[in-house]
Amino acid sequence: MRAASTVHKRVDIRRNDSVKVITGRDKGKEGRVLRVFPDDAKILVEHVMMVKKHVRPNPQRNIAGGIAEQESRIAISNVQLVCPTCGPVRIGHEVRGDRKVRVCKKCGTTLDK
Repeated sequence: MRAASTVHKRVDIRRNDSVKVITGRDKGKEGRVLRVFPDDAKILVEHVMMVKKHVRPNPQRNIAGGIAEQESRIAISNVQLVCPTCGPVRIGHEVRGDRKVRVCKKCGTTLDK
């Protein structure tokens, strides 16, 4: 049995970021980050890593049964953040003013809003 780890990893990808899949079965796809799971080093990306899920009908919630498609989690190491000017890039950190911001390693533009 594995002990529950409480180590929080620093994740450079945040919700609503645009990312590109660089490896795996969905290589080349781009999407928006819906959710980040830092403890597992995984993220949920819109329209990437689609899986089929069997859904039981629930008349109270007005849910029809059948086979539904939904996104599955993908490892953070398999995606790269997309810079608006130069495409998929690695991320650097700089202190600009009094804030620590994420910057593009290629062109140096700030990736934070």
